[in-house]
Amino acid sequence: MSTEVKTGAAAEAVGRAPDRDGFGPWFSRAVLRNGPLGGLIALVVVMAALSRDFLNGQNLLNVGVQASVTAILAFGVTFVIVSAGIDLSVGSVAALSATVVAWAATNEGLPVWMAVLLGLAVGAAAGLVSGALVAYGKLPAFIATLAMLSVGRGLALVISGGSPIPFPGSVSALGDTLGGWLPVPVLVMIAMGLIAALVLARTYAGRAMFAIGGNEEAARLSGINVKRRKLAIYALSGVFAAVAGIVLAARLTSAQPQAATGYELDAIAAVVIGGASLSGGSGKASGTLIGALILAVLRNGLNLLSVSAFWQQVATGLVIAVAVLLDTLRRRSAR
Repeated sequence: MSTEVKTGAAAEAVGRAPDRDGFGPWFSRAVLRNGPLGGLIALVVVMAALSRDFLNGQNLLNVGVQASVTAILAFGVTFVIVSAGIDLSVGSVAALSATVVAWAATNEGLPVWMAVLLGLAVGAAAGLVSGALVAYGKLPAFIATLAMLSVGRGLALVISGGSPIPFPGSVSALGDTLGGWLPVPVLVMIAMGLIAALVLARTYAGRAMFAIGGNEEAARLSGINVKRRKLAIYALSGVFAAVAGIVLAARLTSAQPQAATGYELDAIAAVVIGGASLSGGSGKASGTLIGALILAVLRNGLNLLSVSAFWQQVATGLVIAVAVLLDTLRRRSAR
């Protein structure tokens, strides 16, 4: 009888052991599940400790402004990556859309609202072309969007003649501040983030994206028209790129055909740092926003510390590598 009691007590003690001594595994799980947010908090703490100017209110608003264009681009790219695709064209599409808005309103005299709608339509059309090449032309997404990257940038240069075009004053207000302190680009970023979150979490289109990214053949067999969905996904990415281009041009007060060069890589990096998997099937708008903020905080802090732009590139690359490594570990842990 006493032996049974001892055995039961021992088993109970063993069962309780992980709760007392399992801080390491618990901490690892917490980091893997909440890595992006934890990384952002840690980065803010480090930058605040290294620079007294970092937590200045105006500087924090600057961080938001710096993150805004990347975040808006990244929200659109999130749709593509969730569906196991990639979009390298968003930077060029952003520049093309902004150039079309400025050209239509300034050079052709179209009403500003009509010029803006035309710019958004150009972004959607560029996305539709990329989606058609992927869905119907069977081109790898990397190749299709790489081609659109070149086409978009070339068309922006052709339309503008290679020179900046003044942006309409009413649209340039998107680059201003409200009340002298609240940047409008941050408000646009938040609005586009809410739209992206709503699409991903509350619509059939969002569920279809996750299904296609998880298993495209299973999605097709379950009744999802995969080809049409891909068209819509890339068109959405194009529209978000157009919005980002308009916000960027508003900040610069001119549409520059060479603007947003390299932004597509920042957008993809923000999505990956935010916890989305490049293999598809996972991703959140909130994670993408955190990823964009991490990039902005890192660059802002390094600028305050007078770190060379060359070393900033190195630091950004290391952050991306760590984010992908954490994603790999998270998926292994889930399995």
